[in-house]
Amino acid sequence: MPSLTRSEAVARATRLTVDAMEVDLDLDRGTEVFGSRACIRFSCHEPGTDTFVELRPRHLVSATLNGRALDPASLSDGRLPLTELKPDNVLHVEATMAYSHDGQGLHRSTDPADGEDYVYGHLFLDAAPTVFACFDQPDLKAPYTLTVTAPEEWTVLGNGAATLTAPGRTALAATPPLATYFVTVCAGPWASVRAEHDGIPLGVHARRSLEPHLREQAEHMLETTRACFDHYHRLFGIRYPFGEYHQVFVPEFNAGAMENPGCVTFRDTMVFRGAATPDEVLQRSNTIAHEMAHMWFGDLVTMHWWDDLWLNESFAEYMAYEALTEVTEFTDAWVEFGVIRKMWGYSAERAPSTHPVAGSPAPDAHSALGNFDGISYAKGASVLRQLIAHIGDDAFVRGVTTHLSTNEFGNGDLAEFLAAMERASGRSLAAWSSAWLETAGADRLTLEGDVLVRVPPSDDPVERPHTVDVAVFAGAAEVSRVRVVIEGDRTPVPGLDALPAQAIVVPNAGDLTWAEVSLDSGTLDNLVDGLADVPDLQARSVVWVALLGGVHRAEVDPRHAIDVFCEAWPHETASAVLARSALVVTSQMVPMFLPPGEQPPALVRVAGAADELLDRSAAVPGAEGEALAVLAARVWARSGSDVERLRRWTQGEGLPSVLVGDDDFRWAVLRRLATLGELSDAEIEAAESADRSLAGELAALGVRAVRPTAEAKAWAWTALRDDETLSNYAALSVAGGFWVAPTHDLVRPYVDRVGDLVVGMSGRMGDDAMSRIVEAIHPTTVVEEGTAVVSGAVLERGDLTPGVRRALVDADHALREALESRRHFG
Repeated sequence: MPSLTRSEAVARATRLTVDAMEVDLDLDRGTEVFGSRACIRFSCHEPGTDTFVELRPRHLVSATLNGRALDPASLSDGRLPLTELKPDNVLHVEATMAYSHDGQGLHRSTDPADGEDYVYGHLFLDAAPTVFACFDQPDLKAPYTLTVTAPEEWTVLGNGAATLTAPGRTALAATPPLATYFVTVCAGPWASVRAEHDGIPLGVHARRSLEPHLREQAEHMLETTRACFDHYHRLFGIRYPFGEYHQVFVPEFNAGAMENPGCVTFRDTMVFRGAATPDEVLQRSNTIAHEMAHMWFGDLVTMHWWDDLWLNESFAEYMAYEALTEVTEFTDAWVEFGVIRKMWGYSAERAPSTHPVAGSPAPDAHSALGNFDGISYAKGASVLRQLIAHIGDDAFVRGVTTHLSTNEFGNGDLAEFLAAMERASGRSLAAWSSAWLETAGADRLTLEGDVLVRVPPSDDPVERPHTVDVAVFAGAAEVSRVRVVIEGDRTPVPGLDALPAQAIVVPNAGDLTWAEVSLDSGTLDNLVDGLADVPDLQARSVVWVALLGGVHRAEVDPRHAIDVFCEAWPHETASAVLARSALVVTSQMVPMFLPPGEQPPALVRVAGAADELLDRSAAVPGAEGEALAVLAARVWARSGSDVERLRRWTQGEGLPSVLVGDDDFRWAVLRRLATLGELSDAEIEAAESADRSLAGELAALGVRAVRPTAEAKAWAWTALRDDETLSNYAALSVAGGFWVAPTHDLVRPYVDRVGDLVVGMSGRMGDDAMSRIVEAIHPTTVVEEGTAVVSGAVLERGDLTPGVRRALVDADHALREALESRRHFG
């Protein structure tokens, strides 16, 4: 179906104002379809003209405009024509709609633990017309009044406060004006924990089978919620405007979370079934803070069109980390930002799909999906930090408050935001915006002797100013730290003329700017013995990002990176650094950048590093030691090859005590056994019987897919290609295990089938789900020239959706980075 174009949206917004939306949903019609009735009251500023409303039903029952029946047959490509508009109009549409199983629209999922069904709405990016008729664009906001019929035992939650008006019948309070993609309904037999803070009713909710875990973790979630509300109220001076505040942890959710006003949805893997490390709890808390920040940035004030989505995401990203640092226990949250979010963003900047933070072309809604990436999030937040350093905190807050209050319940754009900041600071920001918001690519900083060299991206060599710290470490001592302002391509750095022999020199040691760092050769040589001793956590995380990024840029031999990892990682203390660096080494460095013959011995060394950290964890008391043990055991379960030890672990024997009874960890161990060809069908079936949860069901699919047999790979491929009942998460689980193989010979025959598979799957799943599945099913780990030829040919196809094409471009780039590294280092 055609995607709404920017020009169509501008024309329609000029012509129409949506005054009110009334939506009635009947969720009690079985498991496949639901009823939808919409009443749209809207004004037309050009009476007598025509427009259209979006609707993608299973069956259009009826439609009337101002009492005049519309021909259902006129519905074409998801658009229902509306002709001869009056100054004031009322449109009634009744339709039968289909539940989705791809995490978009109105998603329905069955929990295998107890057979209960759950429904939630995810109307991003343009899925609202699969739920109700609407003018689906972000700048036609309207108040919503929803009523819902559902099974009597279900609880219904949504954007407005819920009132049970009759058995099985719920009315949701009218909302302030909302964009269509923020509307949600979450219905099912939820387990709930409710509270109140500062006059705001609060609730956290999850599937009933997760109730023990929800109740155990709810207080920490609510504590973070309360702290962030207080912080944002103090900061913005504008009260939260959407009534109640529910946080619903839903199954098979594509994103991390969605900022639906009053009813935020999260992926329910954030309700931890087993041990959770500090970085995982931080990430959940960050998501809570991020989505709450959206109540102001995105919900109260929404972008006019998708090319200004950074006004939502960059601000929420920055505000969340700032809030965690200021008002929670996560005072080192910016370290996690650097080693996880910035690494993600730098990868996006290196790819051909890189784009500016602001104003990135989005000619239609579908094309905008590709811009929800590490650039809009991590780079955007980074440049906001730089803006604040440039104009000061007070001016920034004044500008933000002006922008929000001026545009509340409406829409804003880049020009309006910059104008507010310029008035607040008394400075022109045109040059700053041009350098940082409106150009693509990351500068690279590297030392040549005592000169810091700025290498701009070749495709967009704009002059960007940087303020950075250059720190020198030797052993456990910080020898020196100099702040340098970079305004050209070569900047002298004082104090680097007589370095200690074991010096580790870190440009951008405070992680103050957005730029990739290339470490000098002397520093690289000294990392094996010296990285673990660097006393500054932020500088240490910058080094890890620079080291791993250097491998991707074919500047650092992956063997050297693994040498550093095996020596330094067992002594690292930061949970985020431990988790992310290990993930990169085991999922990218070893399987992609090392030749196949070097991969097994490298994994042996990684497992040895994990054992070393396990030994160290035993001497660390309390929760800190338990967290180290969990991190170490997870890495060993991905890299170890001692089958007897793995089997003992599946029985809970010889495990760190914190992991005894942890079903998710047990599945990780079973996956490793299956990868090694040491798990039978009977053992998989027994594990499924012991864990009837949704997480267990999905894990079992992945375990079946990783098995190193032709039969297992054929089963997995056929399931992906032919099984239309696979949900988004089920498909992702199968795809994520397919390319795992002891030899490329086992999977190489499938490489040239990827294009047809992806196109076929995208016919039944939306781009939001497919972008993640493509990342998993692309043969990125089959690092061969022939794979690159096939990958390039797939990109030439004319039947790719925009979201699938963007995901393929990024996967193709990752493959070519690995190929270039192998060419360079052998």
